[in-house]
Amino acid sequence: MKDNDDMLHGGKLKPEFYQAWATYYVKFIKAYAKAGVPIWGVTVQNEPLAVQKWESCVYSPEEERDFVKNYLGPTFAANGLKDKEIMIWDHNRNIMYQRAEVELEDPQAAQYIWGVAFHWYVGDHFENVERVHEAFPNKHLLFTEGCNESFDAVRIHDWHWGERYGISMIDDFNNGAEGWTDWNVLLDQEGGPNHIHNYCFAPIHANTETGELTYMSSYYYLGHFSKFIRPGAHRIISSSTADDLLTTAFLNPDGRVAVIVMNTSVTEQPFYLWVEDKAAETSSHPHSIMTLVFYTALK
Repeated sequence: MKDNDDMLHGGKLKPEFYQAWATYYVKFIKAYAKAGVPIWGVTVQNEPLAVQKWESCVYSPEEERDFVKNYLGPTFAANGLKDKEIMIWDHNRNIMYQRAEVELEDPQAAQYIWGVAFHWYVGDHFENVERVHEAFPNKHLLFTEGCNESFDAVRIHDWHWGERYGISMIDDFNNGAEGWTDWNVLLDQEGGPNHIHNYCFAPIHANTETGELTYMSSYYYLGHFSKFIRPGAHRIISSSTADDLLTTAFLNPDGRVAVIVMNTSVTEQPFYLWVEDKAAETSSHPHSIMTLVFYTALK
């Protein structure tokens, strides 16, 4: 179905197979639902500008736009799947604005597009998340993949792996992202299994021979968000006056506010949490993350 006659190594979907490929999405979603695994949304293609040694397919922004506009969106609608969300891009932040601009400024395509998915593998470029959010505020932004690459068991307890997660989550949320998803939460003692030997770190590693679980620092950094920011929460302003303290905050539906504070420095950082002219004194340990939770009358 691709012009390189290969499931791997990039290549482009041949135009005569656009409809067949859109129909395959429908069959895939319905088969999973029948097996008891409901799917709420899809991306058009994982990393559509990457020629990978694994399964890959290259789309220009115009090709992805037209596939959604003329095939995938209408096919979902015709088969009772209008409630399944379609996300575009699903690649790095570095050109996500340029990609979104081409696809979302076409109203016929945009009507089918729920939002923009993105990854972290080429630089940080958090400003591009903000640019998409500002330009298309009615569309959703979802971080759909990130992992620390090149597994090495000797380095599994290095603290900076978790800090990378914390920096990404705080900056992505502060710039308009609504969710953040790891590549794999659980991998084995070799950083797999993986059919092309692309072994990576994960928040949890399971030794398949002994049954032992190893929790990386990234597991605990994730927990400071997932445990305290609940479904339906709204991000509210949290501003740091200290260069080494990063912060983000959310108002939960039950009235609790979760304020995450991350210290990226090697020194203790005393600070005050100020809310409505009242302050609570506390301190952040070197290279740490903390979550402060309190009730408020904020709406």
